Amino acid sequence: MKMVSKIKTSLIVAGGITLSAFSSVSLAQEPPVLCAGYERPKTQLLGERVGKKLNAAFEAYNEDRVTEAIAMLREIEAKEEFDQASVDKFLGQLLASQDGKSQESLTFLARSVEKKILNDGDYASITKAVGDLSLNEEKYEDALKYYQRWMDFTCKEDANVYLRMAKAHLDLKQYDKVIGPADNAIRTFDKPNKNAYALKVSAFYESKKIPEAIDVVETVVQLFPDDKTWWNRLGMFYLLEERYDDALSVFELSYKQGFLTTKSQINTLAQLYSSQDVPFKAAEIQAKYVKSGLLDSDEKTLANVAALYARSKNFKQAADFYGRAAKIENNPEYLSKKGEMLLTAEDYKGAITALEAALAQNVEKEGRVSYSLMEAYFYTGDFRKAFEYNQKAKSDRTIRRNALAWEPYIKEKAKNRGIRI
Repeated sequence: MKMVSKIKTSLIVAGGITLSAFSSVSLAQEPPVLCAGYERPKTQLLGERVGKKLNAAFEAYNEDRVTEAIAMLREIEAKEEFDQASVDKFLGQLLASQDGKSQESLTFLARSVEKKILNDGDYASITKAVGDLSLNEEKYEDALKYYQRWMDFTCKEDANVYLRMAKAHLDLKQYDKVIGPADNAIRTFDKPNKNAYALKVSAFYESKKIPEAIDVVETVVQLFPDDKTWWNRLGMFYLLEERYDDALSVFELSYKQGFLTTKSQINTLAQLYSSQDVPFKAAEIQAKYVKSGLLDSDEKTLANVAALYARSKNFKQAADFYGRAAKIENNPEYLSKKGEMLLTAEDYKGAITALEAALAQNVEKEGRVSYSLMEAYFYTGDFRKAFEYNQKAKSDRTIRRNALAWEPYIKEKAKNRGIRI
């Protein structure tokens, strides 16, 4: 999960730059410090010389002459620590609004709060802003340091700060340290926040604690029942834990709600139906999305649908899909399977057509195909053809015994009908 901070806006606003000009008195509105026994200290004052120069820079900024304001600030040489910290703060904030100046902005802002010199409101807001900017610059340990410093100083809780701390720990691969701030974020947000839960899930997943990740995702789907991402994620986690019944239940619910929209998701649902001995539903799902175009209408997919229909004893549908698969690459093996399905479905004429086409295309197992043709012709009453293919089938040692058993039976039936073989 990528967390994006609105750094430019937050840094310009931090410290009240948009609210007042610099003068000998800092007029920035300071956020309250909530520590027990806190007493607001006396406001520090800017030196007259530095105050005038800061006011001039502010006027340039206020007239959208930001580049000029930055140049003016760079020229200020402050002797007092408070004056220098104020210059660094303002310069860092303005640089944050300039493309490609984030690193330099961070340097000045961090320097402004290196010591507790600024007035409390400025110190608190800039310290937190330095944490944000450090996070954006992928300086995760620095971000954690400044966020913790802000909390220690203000005794305040901020759900977004907790969230960013969890993100920093995740990016540092400190997975066990993600959970605490993520839980604090969940606790302090006014309403459920998906990002906080996502950070916990990522930490548990990376730590190979899949059951714990599942617990979190089960909570999220209750909080956000209309979010298809979490339903699909829950199903995949169940699969990782080999909880196939639960996975199928989740994927079925997702399907009914229209949450399964990709090829892999539809195939996963079909595979779950198949593995849970519901091959007909697996076949129907795949057939539906082959027709819609979501699934490829290639040889492999069509043959797989055919096999699923065969498992569910829907032999006509199986024959249809084997026939379609055969046409893709003129594959005689699929033609022979089509014939076998039609034979089982007692469509003997259709079986004969498919099986003889397979032989004409040099199907690999000629003996077995001949055996099936023997049966098909026998049941149509064409005993001469049945006997012809019986003789061919005997050449295949794997089915020779079965073919020999059929031979006298065919002869007897033919004799009873007055047919000479």
